Amino acid sequence: MDDIDKKILNIIQLNFPVIERPYEAIGKDVGISEDDVIERIGNLKKEGIIRRIGATYDPRKLGFVSSLCAARVPPEDIDRFVEVVNSYPGVTHNYERDHDYNVWFTFIAESMEDIERSIKEVIDKTGITDIRNLPATRFFKIRVNFTM
Repeated sequence: MDDIDKKILNIIQLNFPVIERPYEAIGKDVGISEDDVIERIGNLKKEGIIRRIGATYDPRKLGFVSSLCAARVPPEDIDRFVEVVNSYPGVTHNYERDHDYNVWFTFIAESMEDIERSIKEVIDKTGITDIRNLPATRFFKIRVNFTM
């Protein structure tokens, strides 16, 4: 990763241009072509430095509810459990933790009833019954920016 890659990462973390040709604008800011920006971002994705580029929304302002869910999953069942959970479009994060409740995921839906129904389906499909639904009661958004 060189200085240009670092400049690109700084821009896309906080000031991604929401315009018709964002990569062209980024290229102008760092002194390279649009095609070079696209290639560099592709390489950073392949290297695992960038996981995704996308907007983050406040679900409440869009009329949705959200919940953090925690599941106790035997190690041998984690891959299958995660595959089932990730099949739901309302799941935005899914990660393993070193804890008795070892798989945590966030769910966004139009109603808490929809989330509860989806959790019941996950239980039915996986046989994993110890899933805690921890609905959001307050919203905290912690901005994480890694200055390169």
